[in-house]
This record gives sequence, C-alpha cells and structure tokens, in this order.
Amino acid sequence: MPDISKLLWPETVAAIGATPDTSKLRGAILEVLTREPFAGRIYPVNPSYNEIAGRTCYPSIEAIPEQVDLAVLAIPAEAVVAELRRCGEAGVKAAAIMTSGFAEQSGEEGRAMQDELAEVIARYDMAVLGPNALGFANFAHALYPNFSPAIRYASVPLMPTWHADGGRVAVVAQSGAIGYSFYDRGRMRELPFRYVVTTGNEMSLNAFDFVEFMLDEGDTDVFILFIESIKSADTFRRVAEKALAVGKPIIVVKVGSSEAGSFAASSHTASLVGSDRVNRAIFETYGIILADDQDEAVDLASAFLANKNRLPKGRRVGISSSTGGGGGWLADLATTSGLEVPELDPATRAEIDAILPAYGSSRNPVDATAQAVHDVGYAEMTRLTGMSPNVDAIMVIMSARVADAFARDRDRLMEIGRNSDKPIIAFSYTWPSPDTVALLAEAGYALTTNIRNCARAMAALADYREMRDAFIAPRAPSSPETSPVLMDAAGSNGIIPEHAARRILAAEGIGASGGVLAETRVEAMAAAQELGGPLALKIQSADIPHKTDIGGVALNVRSPEEAGETFDRLMAAARTAVPAANIDGVLGEPMAKPGVEMILGIKRDDVFGPMILVGFGGIYAELIDDTVLSPPVANTASALALIRKLKCAPLLEGARGRPVADSDALAGTILALSRFAADNAVAVREIDLNPILVHENGRGVTVVDALIIVDEVR
Repeated sequence: MPDISKLLWPETVAAIGATPDTSKLRGAILEVLTREPFAGRIYPVNPSYNEIAGRTCYPSIEAIPEQVDLAVLAIPAEAVVAELRRCGEAGVKAAAIMTSGFAEQSGEEGRAMQDELAEVIARYDMAVLGPNALGFANFAHALYPNFSPAIRYASVPLMPTWHADGGRVAVVAQSGAIGYSFYDRGRMRELPFRYVVTTGNEMSLNAFDFVEFMLDEGDTDVFILFIESIKSADTFRRVAEKALAVGKPIIVVKVGSSEAGSFAASSHTASLVGSDRVNRAIFETYGIILADDQDEAVDLASAFLANKNRLPKGRRVGISSSTGGGGGWLADLATTSGLEVPELDPATRAEIDAILPAYGSSRNPVDATAQAVHDVGYAEMTRLTGMSPNVDAIMVIMSARVADAFARDRDRLMEIGRNSDKPIIAFSYTWPSPDTVALLAEAGYALTTNIRNCARAMAALADYREMRDAFIAPRAPSSPETSPVLMDAAGSNGIIPEHAARRILAAEGIGASGGVLAETRVEAMAAAQELGGPLALKIQSADIPHKTDIGGVALNVRSPEEAGETFDRLMAAARTAVPAANIDGVLGEPMAKPGVEMILGIKRDDVFGPMILVGFGGIYAELIDDTVLSPPVANTASALALIRKLKCAPLLEGARGRPVADSDALAGTILALSRFAADNAVAVREIDLNPILVHENGRGVTVVDALIIVDEVR
C-alpha cells in the first residue's frame, strides 16, 4: 500500500511547472501553497525561471537539494507520465496530479496515457491523487496544494477561530469542485474541517483508501463523501465496518441514481434490482448516511459533530419553539422522518407552564412564545424541554438573526449545549448572523437553516445509533472457484432450468427437489399416476426461462389421461414459440398448498457481488414493488430483520385476521440462499425463486418455481 502520509503530511513539496503568472492554474497553486503558514519546505520547479516570489526555482526535480515527499503536477497531460517517472527515479513517494485529459475524455489517447501513468505509479509504489483532481487541503498542516476559489479567495479564516485543534470533519470527493463546495458551505456554518481531498480519476488511491487512513489516524470524527463509483468492494466493506465500529459516521452523496441496471432482466429478480438500489442497500447495511445535496450533507455533518458523544437513546424528541406554527411544522416533519413527538411528563410541563404566558403551550411541541424566550432565553427553554424523561433528544426552533441576544446568554448556552446528555439540533427560521452561528457551534448546538434538514438530521442520529447497536456483518463472498455442478447443469445460455435448479438448491436446504421430469407422454401419464392429482405441469428448457410467457404451464391436472394430453400441448407450445429450443421434458409435481406469495432472488452486482432480494410476490410485486435488497445475510436475526422491512410484513404476522405465517421458515430459506450465493459468487449471476409460498406458522415454505443463471464458462 502506498504511503498516504507522504501525500497528506509531507515535509517537502515540489510544485512542478510553477510560474509567477497567477492568472494560470500553476501560478495560482503556488500562490496558495506559499501564502499559508506551512511548516515544511516548498520548492518551485520550472527550467524557465531562476526565482519565483522570492524562492529559488529549480530546473528539475533532481536538482532540489533534499529528498522531496510530494510532487504537485499541473502541467500539460502529454508531459505528466514522463515527469512522474522522473519523480519516481528521484525517490518522490507521492504526487497530486491536477492535470486533466486522461481517461475522463473521449478517445483512446487519454486512456492510453492513463494506462502508462498506472504503470509508473505501480513501479515506484507512489501515493497518487488524481489525475484530473483539484488537489487537497490539510487544514491541520496548513498545506493547500489546490486552486479552489473556496481556498484561494476565502473571506474568513480557513479554520474557525474558536476551534484550534486542526479540525474534525473530512471531505473526500471524486469531483474537485463539489468537494470544495462542501467545505465552502460548511465553513459558513463554522464546521471545523481537517481535510478536503479530491480524488479525480483515482488511478492510485480511491476515496475509501483515504477514509481508512484518516480513521487510523484518529483525528477525524465525521466524513462527507462525494462519489461517482466505488472501485473496490473489499476496501469499502473493510473501511465502512471500521468506521461503524468506532462511531465515525460517513455521509455520502452518490451520483448515478438514474443509471439503468447493468444486466438484462433474464429473471424477475433482475428486473427489480438496479445499481442505485444496490448502492443504497449496501450503504444502509453498513450505516452509511445518504444525503441528497450539499446543504443536507453539511447539516448532517454538523449534527453528528455537535452530538458525537450523545446520540439519542430512542426516537422520542422534544421540540422547543418560539413560534407555534414552526413547532407544528417541525413536529410533522419529525413524525414523517420516523421520530416520535410525545407529550411531556406532568412535572416538566408544570415547570414550563410557570414561565409561559397563557397563550403558550407546554405539551410538545413546546410553544415557548417570543415572550418566554425573551424572559429566560433559548438555553433555558432547551434545558426545560430536555429534562423530560419522555424525550431522548431536543430540537430548538429559534431566530438566530440578532447576535446581541445570544451574546448576552452566551455562558448559559455554553453550559447547556456542552453538558446536555441529549443531542440538540436547532433550526433558525431567519437567516442567522455569522456571530450567532459561531457561538452556537462553539456551544454544541448544531444549527440548520432548513427545517426539513433539522428533522432529517435528528432521525439520522437515531438511525445511526440503532444501526451500530444492531450491526451484524453480512456474509461475504467466500469461494473463488466455479462450481462444476452448476456449470454441468447449465444450458448454452447459462440458464439452469427449474428441474435441475431445484435439485441443486434442495441439496443446500432451499426448498425440495420434488416432482418428476417426464420426457414422453407415457412418462407424464405414469408420473400423474404415481403422484396423484391435482398436479402442475411445466415445460423444462434452458432456452425458455419464462415458461408462462409461451403457455408452458398447466395447473390442476387431475388424471393420467389429462396429464398425457397436457404434455402434448405443452411440448407443442414450446416448439412453436422457440423452435430451436433444447427441451428437457415436462416437470410434474403436486399443486402447492395455499400460502403468502413471496419472491426470493439473488443478483450479482459488478462491484459488490451477490445481493439478495426479498419481497412479496403476485399482485404486490406488480403494483407496489414491496421488496428489500441486502448483501447475503449471516444469521437468522438478520434474515428476520429483512422481512420486517417489507411494507406488507404485517400480512405475515396475522394482520386483518389472517393466519400467522411461518416467518422463521422463510428466514431459514433466506439464510440458506445467502450461504449458497456467497459460496458460489463466482459462478452464479442470478437466482430467482418466484413464487415461494409461506404457509401457516410451523408448516414451512414451498418453492414453487426456481431459476439459476450462471456465467457461461466452459
């Protein structure tokens, strides 16, 4: 693994291509580098100059009189590979490549240069940012190799004056401009940043490599990520689990939600799984918090940072408001976000009532009125609301426009904000003054200017606490081998038809092999005689994955004679619909007993491997898409948790007089399917169990139909 410390914490920096012309990016980078109080040494490199801004300028990296840790490159793309090779020969172990014009552009030339760049990086084991990056900012090291206007033209100190220990929030972004936009907006909210790192094309290091470095370093408490793709599932899993274990939340804005699924929908399961759903399922599993925009991400980061040692113990919130309408609005949004707004206990209400005018309310939301706030201040109203044992967290609605009122209450705000054992998030319905923002941030009040984000952030704190308490690592893909049993059963298109798929799955504890495969009319009649009626008869062919679409299924066949006639009809329908199909025969089996119709499936994602889908089948699948997606689960508790996430889960629990269904048996099937998918992650592309019937409690489940699709490896 390259040494990231040489990149983010260098003692010596070479600015390759430096120029005194600050209208050029190379000049702007050197200007920012040399303006701030970086304690190391900065060496301009350009054979065209002897001196730049009072510093000796060297003709080449080799001419610098000491070992260089970091090279900053903002030179033409066609010169980058050769220059980075010279850096490698000179012993430079890290580089930040700002230059664009590599694989992100159309055409083969850029891709070829990026491939050459990758070879150089690997040869010299260099920690490289980019190419096509906007550098980074290390606020604790006063090192800013970038040309972002958020840094170059900052109108306030780069770090909040009240926060001197180097920052606690890190931004890691594949987009340079967006990465610094999080900083710019967060700085206006007095967030103390430690890093902004923009990764660009991620030739050497990806976003989660940097997160892991920062986690191991231990000085970052909250991460904001902007990612377009995840390069390594293994790195993601390891880092996300590490962050969750130590309670360092990762907030992600992920682009690409409109991307179509990457595989054709050969199975019904595949049609319900797209890459955005996979990403969201993975993020939810590992406690990653999704944000939709910059301001939401910054508000979430502010909430987690202010309340890092006091996550809510439950979902009950107390709302203190200086406006009755605002209190009701926030209560609505809190409820929609999955929070509870209970009535405060009588003792607390009595204490609050003692300071309220007659037109106020102590119920919850507490309508403190402007009069009570003027008399006792926001800090005291926060304390009074939060003292109720009926609430786990406090939300405060205020006007933070006038700084003088808050300055007068400064000591009390500091005392309550810092010492409360319940999280506090505030919403200002007027635009806050910078002085008030700074005071509240120092006091431990996470301040939002968006009422929805106030509720959303508190819900995120509660969700994160619950996720940490309940987290069980998913079952990771375990076998690098391709199963010969699966490959031998597959047709030329990789499809394993039902009769073979069910036999394979039954051996793994997933359903029963059941039924008889008839290759002739006579065999079909004999099967009917053996099994008794009524029967289901289904055409079996790897070339016909959707049997019902071609009329290849017959139900309630009651006699051997009817079975013979049905066999002929199904075979004729298959040959008419798919003349070239290789037909194995007709599968006959007893009709399944009634049950709740469900869907189980596996879909292999290009990045994360097998994903399991659980959902309600039949009309529920068609009308409301009541499905959940997850990595393969590791135990029964995780399987049951998946089932409980379904909107129609009460149907399994006896809702509206229905019999209680065998959820334990369904969970057992989910667990067995997870194990099978993980053990065969290399071979299996899709599995579709549709439908699976969940019978009354204690009577198990029946797999009615099954399909396995494997990669065509011969």
